[in-house]
Amino acid sequence: MKVFIIEDEIPAAEKIQRYLKRYDENIEILGQAMSVKQAVSWLDENHDVDLLLMDIQLTDGLSFDIFKSVKIDIPVIFTTAYNEYAIEAFKANGIDYLLKPVTFDAISESLDKFKNLKNRLSEQGKVETESVIDLQAALQMLSKREYKTRFMVKIGEHIRSVTTDTIHLFYAEGRNAYIVTEEGKRLIIDYKLETLEEMLDPKKFFRVNRSYIIEINAIKDVLVYSNSRLKIILHLNFDREIIVSREKVNAFKTWFDGE
Repeated sequence: MKVFIIEDEIPAAEKIQRYLKRYDENIEILGQAMSVKQAVSWLDENHDVDLLLMDIQLTDGLSFDIFKSVKIDIPVIFTTAYNEYAIEAFKANGIDYLLKPVTFDAISESLDKFKNLKNRLSEQGKVETESVIDLQAALQMLSKREYKTRFMVKIGEHIRSVTTDTIHLFYAEGRNAYIVTEEGKRLIIDYKLETLEEMLDPKKFFRVNRSYIIEINAIKDVLVYSNSRLKIILHLNFDREIIVSREKVNAFKTWFDGE
């Protein structure tokens, strides 16, 4: 099995590679693209690939844009933190739609499905209609996903539960991660931002750079900044500058615009 990965988060891509090799050490991983542009360039030159594992939100747009630039007759397993793209994914050669954080069991089930479908591929490499998993069942499964709604924090000798609807942002400093509440309180939590990003509702929270995850209602203003970046102004008084990293700008605009 020859697999190509399209994923802009290096830790996520590395985890997928580990899972693929754990599933079958003979799987050949042909490489990785981190953007729509890179994926189009690679797929335009390489056709000997059996399966694509594709994130939806990439550094320069949605992976569906790849299909507008290059003809793809290759089955795709989509991986994403967002559940609202399911219908479009199944229209784009999708044979499965995995919500992050992706587990080994989920990848294994998808690869089992692919192996079963592979025997029923037509000469052109298109999955036969009757082979595609039931979309309604998939959508029902996606709609049941629950995100973390509260965090336990320690304040002195006391333990408190802080709900996410009172949190304006998460940020990392050194080895620690903190929450900042709507009242401006800063509280340490025992999570990494990479983990938090997968636990939080992506409609409400967005990771704007390596150090900050912002809640949508915490944003007072967004300013155009140097080098095509964006600067976020919060409703609360915060003594640090929050800049949307260049590779996140397009995805941020899509998130900020909403459905």
